[in-house]
Amino acid sequence: MASTSKHTNGQAADQEKQQRTFDSGLLRRIIAYLLPYKAYVAGAFVLVIVAAVLGPVQPWLIQIAIDDYIVEGDYDGLLLIIGLLAGALVLEGTLRFVNSYLTQWIGQHAIYDLRTTVFRHIQNQPLGFFDKTPIGRLITRATSDVESISDVLSQGVVTILGDCFKLLFIAAFMFYLDWRLAIVTLTVMPLMVWVTFWFRRKVSVQYRETRKQVSRLNSFMQEHVTGMPIVQLFNREEEEMRRFRDINNAHRRAHINTIFYFALFWPAVSIISDIALGLVLWVGGIAAMADTVTLGVLVAFIQYARRFFEPIRNLSDQYNTLLSGMAGAERVFGLLDQDAALQEPDDPAPLNGLKGHIEFRNVWFTYDDLPEDDSTPNWILKDVSFEIHPGDTVAIVGATGAGKTTLINLLLRFYDIQRGEILVDGVDVQEYRLKDLRNHLGLVLQDVFLFSGSVERNLTLGDEAIDTADVRRAVEAIGAEDFIDRLPDGYQQDVRERGASLSHGQRQLLAFARAMLYDPKLLVLDEATSSVDTETELIMQRALDKVMEGRTCLVIAHRLSTVREADQILVMHRGELREQGTHDELLQQDGLYRKLYEYQYKEQERRALTS
Repeated sequence: MASTSKHTNGQAADQEKQQRTFDSGLLRRIIAYLLPYKAYVAGAFVLVIVAAVLGPVQPWLIQIAIDDYIVEGDYDGLLLIIGLLAGALVLEGTLRFVNSYLTQWIGQHAIYDLRTTVFRHIQNQPLGFFDKTPIGRLITRATSDVESISDVLSQGVVTILGDCFKLLFIAAFMFYLDWRLAIVTLTVMPLMVWVTFWFRRKVSVQYRETRKQVSRLNSFMQEHVTGMPIVQLFNREEEEMRRFRDINNAHRRAHINTIFYFALFWPAVSIISDIALGLVLWVGGIAAMADTVTLGVLVAFIQYARRFFEPIRNLSDQYNTLLSGMAGAERVFGLLDQDAALQEPDDPAPLNGLKGHIEFRNVWFTYDDLPEDDSTPNWILKDVSFEIHPGDTVAIVGATGAGKTTLINLLLRFYDIQRGEILVDGVDVQEYRLKDLRNHLGLVLQDVFLFSGSVERNLTLGDEAIDTADVRRAVEAIGAEDFIDRLPDGYQQDVRERGASLSHGQRQLLAFARAMLYDPKLLVLDEATSSVDTETELIMQRALDKVMEGRTCLVIAHRLSTVREADQILVMHRGELREQGTHDELLQQDGLYRKLYEYQYKEQERRALTS
């Protein structure tokens, strides 16, 4: 039994030691963001140290005024001390103002750098990272978690140093005036230290729990605001409200638990400081009546006893700030350490011009991590091989889940394969820089994403090298100029978030224009015309006939016209390439494509002829 207890205590001690080391490592990483501003930080340190000296000087000047001038009736000397005291107060106030502004300036610049680092890190992650990470959690990391570090960078370190120096200077002045009363004042310090460490241990756990609940709340809100049409369509408002109340209650409990420890700590600190003040009055009063301590020293010590515990209160408050910042930093740096970015080659292959020759060689792929044991992975693609020649239009057909979109994701290197090779112009795609590869590719998805902002901003994506004339040429090539000209503000019309002010067909026309604006050598269409009306499809088809000329085109086909006119058709089924050839060749094989054609495409053809 004793052995078990000893083992448990040992584990707890090891965990506490690891936590302290981890916290110190986090603090070093936070402070690293102050290094670009070290000259300003040094200036703030100087200001806070000078201000820390001026505070304890004031009770000392009061002691001199009482003992040397008031008791002696020296009016001129008293005026001099009052002048010095007023000067110290004004100088201290001025230094505090300058220091407060300077530290906030430093902190905001450092937090700008940190938030920029977080957003750049998120942008560099592959799609697999976003498949596994809730969007609300990422928003929390880049906003509230980063903001919680702000006070540590703007005030925490400098203020803590200032309060430590203030404690040292107050203690020095107390021992200089009367070492016996100084010891009396410090007799309560062991109790203060114990209370502070108890508070630290309890609150650190609660801060981590609070940050966890904030992340859960943000994730839930983001997901359900985005999916509100589904919630309302299926009348799930009450059920989702119940789930929200559970998460909100957990968030509230975490905050209340934190407040509980603060509600205990602050009165405890006040009581301990009052005990110290009472001891000074008792011992100092007896000594003053025995003429072993002057009245001025007693008055000064009363002020020192009050001032001595003020930095301790401030340090506890700064520790509160530090804990909040450390909880946020733990999550922010945890995100930065979770780097799933695709590997870039050390010596990338040049890609000055893309011809459009594509080859898949024995490609195997799964979205999951490969198991460490001998179990079979959940392969999405299984030993897929095919070749696309420059300038060809290739259609990919198959049932839902056959692996069609996965082929495109791998070609664009949104994911990396586990086995095989994907070659573009005879070079493995992993040998190219991602930026070089994607500069030559155009992608139009079925579900078009537009950012809030103007039509022109959504077409250029902020690329200043693209001028208005280029935009208009791309729009005219795709046949979208009529609907844009009909918008109240034309190219400056705000499309709102996700393009909510436009129809689905209009959004897809803009997506085509956006792809064409960059003049891609390889055009990828993921069922891009599957959800548009007949009139819009005709506009798109005319534009596609023009823009596809001379380009390699890879199309996840839904419409019959694209399938029939393709130079080659790839038939996917359950992750395998079952058939390939032209439309007529595949019909003659009497295989899977013929069945798909009879069930789906033939019906489309009949409706097209009768319409």
